[in-house]
Amino acid sequence: MKVLSHADLKQRHRLEREDQPADIRLRIHRALSWLNRAEQSQDDLDGQFIFLWISFNAAYSNLTDLDNRKPERAMFDHFLTRICELDNDKAIYETIWNEFPNSIRILLNNKFVFQPFWDFHNGFISEEDWQSRFDKANKDIHFALGKNNTGWVLSIVFSRLYTLRNQILHGGATWNSQINRDQMRDAVAILSKLIPQIIKTLMDNPDQFVGEAVYQVVK
Repeated sequence: MKVLSHADLKQRHRLEREDQPADIRLRIHRALSWLNRAEQSQDDLDGQFIFLWISFNAAYSNLTDLDNRKPERAMFDHFLTRICELDNDKAIYETIWNEFPNSIRILLNNKFVFQPFWDFHNGFISEEDWQSRFDKANKDIHFALGKNNTGWVLSIVFSRLYTLRNQILHGGATWNSQINRDQMRDAVAILSKLIPQIIKTLMDNPDQFVGEAVYQVVK
C-alpha cells in the first residue's frame, strides 16, 4: 500500500476544505502542518516522533472531550475506536496487519515502552506485578490478533507510544540518545504510516468527528 504523504493530503484538503465544518477543517489543517514538519525531519528520529505525535494530537483534541474531563488516554482511545469504525476502505486495517510482523510486534515486546516496567523501577509496584501485567498484555495482544480486532490492537499500540511520548515530552530522555533508538525507530515507522491514514479518515468523514477545535484562532 502506498504511504500517503503530506503533499497528497494537502492537495485534497485544498479542494474540499470549504465544504468541511469549520472545526474539523481547522483540526485537519493543523494536523497536516505538523505532518509536513515531521516529513522534513528525516534525519532526526526524536523530532519526527514529536511532530507526528503533535499531528495526532491536533487531529483528535476537541473541547467537547475536554469539557467532559476525559483523561487524555480516554480521549484518544475513543477517537481511535471511531477511526477504525469509519475505516471503510480498510486502509488502517491493512496498515496494522501488514506492519504487525515488523515494527508493531517489536514495539509491543519492548519493555521500555510499557509503563508498569517504569512503575516497578520507580518503586510503585513489585517486579512480579509488572511482569505479570506484561504477560497479560501480551496475551491480550494475541487474543486481539486472533479476533482481527484492529481497534483493540491500535489502542494497545498507542498505549505503548504514549509511554514513549511521556518520556520524551517530560524530559525523561536525552535527544538522540543511543539507549532508546530501537523504540524510537519503531515508533516513527508506525506513526509515519498511521497518521496520514488517520487524517485521511477525518477528511473522508468530516461530519462524524464532533467537537470544537481547542485554542480557536482569535484575531
